[in-house]
Amino acid sequence: MRRLAWALMLGLAFAIPWEYSLDLGPPLGNIARILGLVLLAAMAPAVLQSRGIRRLTALHWLVLALLVWLALSSFWSIDREATAFHFRGYLQEMMIAWFVWELTETPDELRALLRCYVAGSCVLAMLTIANFASADAAGQIRFVAAGQDPNDVARFLDLGFPLGALLLSAPCRRMDKLLAMVYMPMGLIGVLLTASRAGFIAALVAMAGCGIMLARRRSRAVFGLGMALPAVLLAFWMTVPAGTIDRLLTIPQQLNGENLNQRLNIWSAGWLAFRHAPFVGSGAGTFVAAAGLAPVDTAHNTALAIAVEGGVIVLLLATAMVAVAGRSVLVLCGPARLALGTAFLVWLVTSLVATVQENRTTWLLLGMIVAAERLAAEQPDEMEQVFPQPRLPESRAAETLCR
Repeated sequence: MRRLAWALMLGLAFAIPWEYSLDLGPPLGNIARILGLVLLAAMAPAVLQSRGIRRLTALHWLVLALLVWLALSSFWSIDREATAFHFRGYLQEMMIAWFVWELTETPDELRALLRCYVAGSCVLAMLTIANFASADAAGQIRFVAAGQDPNDVARFLDLGFPLGALLLSAPCRRMDKLLAMVYMPMGLIGVLLTASRAGFIAALVAMAGCGIMLARRRSRAVFGLGMALPAVLLAFWMTVPAGTIDRLLTIPQQLNGENLNQRLNIWSAGWLAFRHAPFVGSGAGTFVAAAGLAPVDTAHNTALAIAVEGGVIVLLLATAMVAVAGRSVLVLCGPARLALGTAFLVWLVTSLVATVQENRTTWLLLGMIVAAERLAAEQPDEMEQVFPQPRLPESRAAETLCR
């Protein structure tokens, strides 16, 4: 049963980036939800056949405490129906962190998870490019895969860049290198086509981390990728509508005195809602109602959203989770620390202008970070083989040994 559970876990990691593009409607939902529920059913026999439940970390206990508090919030929620609906969503999304922790037993399996997420991001990028190429896209300036939000698509693709760079830096894995080399330019095109300003800034952060990681390796694959990116950007500039580029060029204007596309007004309304119930919050999934916004609005800030819905208690729990994940990144070494640290930084940057607590990508990333920390402690030699340090030139290696 563990093999079945692991296969479902890989399928879930592959489906998460493009999950909203394949939605079967109620009661089934999207593809990632279906795979997650099937995986949950497979986890019980898989755990019983093995050594039992793996000892949990501080992150998992914090997640459990957060879930308990969100469940209790139904007693004082201003909208109990919304709270019940969102709590079910939180439960289905947060359990992914436990799935990764329980099922990932070797560094090779961790790399397989990374590979599946990058492959899923390739699918998302292709769907976004297909929307741009379709006749129905005439007159658009923002392009996105069916069923997706442009800002979400940009964020999901941004998270794939450092993970793809980690695959590219791995030795003797031609298929991984090919996947990463295909994804990097394709994913960048996908981000630019969304015309997401926050996604573009996060892409710059991701690319900076990738550049640092890949600059330490002198390979023809890295050189070829670096040579291809300018051609990709030139082709993008010449083919996309002027409105797409113009929207991205308004980033300095938005940062220098504009209202960040109405976000400042939303944050002001959210702050007033937080002051109304600062300790216990207004209930899970009630930000829009508490702030008096239109149903289509969101908080556009993760910390503010969880503060309004769960109060100071949930905000402290979430802050502790971020601190634990950050510590796990620092414990790692070599390219794994650079890649997962860059992905974590991209996630932090995007959380400032988006609500990411109800995205499966969030909990998959956190699960991979703490699993990588455990593997680095339990199997350091295997981690070094799968994610090796770059080789120093002989002169530098001799200097390092002398020190």
